[in-house]
Amino acid sequence: MPARRGPPARRPRRGSSRGGRVEAAWKEFVASFARASMVPPADGGLAAVEAAEGAAVLLLAPQQTLTFTGKCRLRCLYGAVRLLGFAVASHQPALPVFSPATHCALTLETLPPARPPGADLRQLRAAARAAMRAHGVRRHARVKAMARFAPDCALVLLEHLDTPVTRYLLSHPPLSRLFEPPVSPAPGPVPALPFSQQRKEESNFTPEDAVLASVGIVKCSAEHGLLVSESMVLALEELIQACCAEDEGVPLILVCGPKNTGKSTFNRYLINLLLNRLPSVEYLECDIGQTEFTPPGCVSLSHVTEPLLGPPFTHQQAPRRMVYYGLTSCEQDTERYLDVVKSVFNSYKKEVPLVVNTMGWVKGEGLLLLIDLIRLLCPSHIVQMDVYDWKAMVPLSPDYVHLTAGLYTKGKQQAKCRQMRASGAEPWSPSEGAGDAPEYKLLYIHPEFPRAGAAGEARVHSSILRDAAILGYLGQLQCPDVGALLPLHSLLPYQVPFRAVALRVIHTDVAPNNTLYALNASWVGLCHMPDEVQGQGEAPVLLTQTPVCDCLGFGIVRGVDMEKKLYHVLTPVPVEKLRLVNCLLLGSVAIPNCVLVGQQGVQGEIPYVTSDYNYSIMGSGKLRKKHFKRREFDCDYT
Repeated sequence: MPARRGPPARRPRRGSSRGGRVEAAWKEFVASFARASMVPPADGGLAAVEAAEGAAVLLLAPQQTLTFTGKCRLRCLYGAVRLLGFAVASHQPALPVFSPATHCALTLETLPPARPPGADLRQLRAAARAAMRAHGVRRHARVKAMARFAPDCALVLLEHLDTPVTRYLLSHPPLSRLFEPPVSPAPGPVPALPFSQQRKEESNFTPEDAVLASVGIVKCSAEHGLLVSESMVLALEELIQACCAEDEGVPLILVCGPKNTGKSTFNRYLINLLLNRLPSVEYLECDIGQTEFTPPGCVSLSHVTEPLLGPPFTHQQAPRRMVYYGLTSCEQDTERYLDVVKSVFNSYKKEVPLVVNTMGWVKGEGLLLLIDLIRLLCPSHIVQMDVYDWKAMVPLSPDYVHLTAGLYTKGKQQAKCRQMRASGAEPWSPSEGAGDAPEYKLLYIHPEFPRAGAAGEARVHSSILRDAAILGYLGQLQCPDVGALLPLHSLLPYQVPFRAVALRVIHTDVAPNNTLYALNASWVGLCHMPDEVQGQGEAPVLLTQTPVCDCLGFGIVRGVDMEKKLYHVLTPVPVEKLRLVNCLLLGSVAIPNCVLVGQQGVQGEIPYVTSDYNYSIMGSGKLRKKHFKRREFDCDYT
């Protein structure tokens, strides 16, 4: 697709956290506004009314939008709305919605309603009123909402949302303001002001804002939402048409591009659009650094049936197939990375469209590896994302991929000389790099959000998102009922005999007598090997090579009992799957610092953490950069 120049660059997005705490008097002021009746905005804008405690009814006029941060449960009572590409109608159940400050804000927009044939205004009003009554909307709220009702409007019920996962995430200080709106342009924290001064400073805070705040969301400027460029619209239209056409086969869509160009957001938007028309979509995760449905370090194949209305840490789920690579970058072992991708990809049945996410490493060997990946997967469409005036990669046209050698595969030009070799091992080559040029459609997208392509900022951001994904996974350990949070050290771990599982450290060489030291207090993949584990006596079973095997989930080895020959493993994986686990893989993915440093109820010295560490020891540099020091292993394994 020829390059299309979009509109001028927009202003940079503001910060992602809000400084200062709100005083109790200000909270009372917000609550008093939330109890107010219908807000009749003079400019014909949003209309909101408190429907019940922790709930609000939002009336959206035709073509009206609401961009917001926060979290809530959303249900469409009348008409239809769209959120990140997914259309929500009145017959659908309530959906959890997450719009944190770490990502672009979500935007709710009104869609033209599908009216019943022959329905008049009285019938439409009756249907809207009945829907509000059925979902517990108070009478005065129904009256106020119907005063502004129009046949083409949308009525949305927003409810306060509190889940074990979000409560666990917010309990850690680094993420405690995850769902708060961006700060003002002025640097530094917002000072706490007396009540009278706050009313003056917050003169822009309307009663409508208070109604939304009582639910848990905050309206923000449209510039904080997803900026859909013209090239993105054209690409989405073509992909939707290809996926819904019944006579062209099942599309395989590979999305690639540099870091921080919006690949993950595009994938969610595309999947949501497809779910409007198809019952399910498959998703192949090849970006081991920024995974969508699993903790980092995995290649996985997921079956998606529900819309993605939040970032990865809000929808962690067990994929159809998963292999734990053990690192967040594949530069150390690219050959094993391709073997892992090939193993997971073989589980794809080609019954529904497949969306493939790739890494942002597109320079040097990263580009060559991407060419190998294209030859392995044979996509029908490639979506290449790049930014204006910052060409990080060449256009991956079929001719270019056909002629260019990859990291392990040969291009057409080099394949001619293959028979001239008298000896030497042949490289790994799924398509041998010869034959006809690959047949796929290249769709070129220019993202237009602020700071697109700023890879340096993306690297800092990535570590935060990886920690959030792990915390989102660990949040599944919390009780599903709303109640007090349980610290991890208070939960009962599983006891695993030494002889029942084999061990392997993936990312580095560890002496056998030090393996248990490395394993203790570590994040591990719980895997299943087809071969039986065979050990000698009660000693730990150590593998000499990293197997490419199914990963069933993850856990924390919170202790090693040397007397009873047991590992103590904390994991949310159900028992029926744990019976299949016979291998523990330890990679470079670490437990987030806040889990160990911020343990509730621990007095005195924190286990596994020390402030006295010799940084001259080889291998300590990365831990020092993260301001985290692992404790010397001179403690009990209990």
